[in-house]
Amino acid sequence: MKSKPTSFSIKNWADGDKPREKLLQKGRSVLSDAELIAILIGSGSRNESAVELSKRILASTNNNLNELGKLSTKQLIQFKGIGEAKAVTIAAALELGRRRRGEEAQKITRITSSKSAFDLLQPMMGDLAHEEFWIVYLNNSNKVMHTAQLSKGGITGTLVDVRLVLKRALEIGAVALILAHNHPSGTLKPSTADKQITKKLQIASEALDIKVLDHLIITQLDYYSFADEKVL
Repeated sequence: MKSKPTSFSIKNWADGDKPREKLLQKGRSVLSDAELIAILIGSGSRNESAVELSKRILASTNNNLNELGKLSTKQLIQFKGIGEAKAVTIAAALELGRRRRGEEAQKITRITSSKSAFDLLQPMMGDLAHEEFWIVYLNNSNKVMHTAQLSKGGITGTLVDVRLVLKRALEIGAVALILAHNHPSGTLKPSTADKQITKKLQIASEALDIKVLDHLIITQLDYYSFADEKVL
């Protein structure tokens, strides 16, 4: 007589081991990343629980939620047990987390150091899979007046419209700028093009008594500051 196959369904787990029940009984902070994702996807497959499936997905990104956030729905669907609905749910949850960080960053109203500039800008560009170039406009007290995306998809001299940058600065009365762009590769070393763009904007701004205070290269977890490294 054949024995029945073992069920990997979370329904058959002890209550204390079920992610939903664990969250209700002990609070969300005690759950692992895999358990939280398991709650999102709801179920695994006949051969794998939702938690094991979640662990497998996380392992593919070295258990890095920032890397997980970069996966497209098409990439998520490649995991056995993840259909379109589950992929969309994971993507939506991670996007909400990114937007929450963005709202926290918006509370930063004054730039006091390269770190505060990084904290302001990282939620906007740190997790992106493509390059973006941003400008932070400041008043004479270094309070943030406006932040704007200058270009998207790659950083070259042809994509930096100096006139547009300075036109906006004059319109809002900004007296200082912070330049920033991200490196999806994770490298913090400025390229020759990065240095040329910095110098180009610096020279043009000085002619209008507007200072370029810094240029940040931003990655997921760290940054390079032209000002801190004394190359500005």
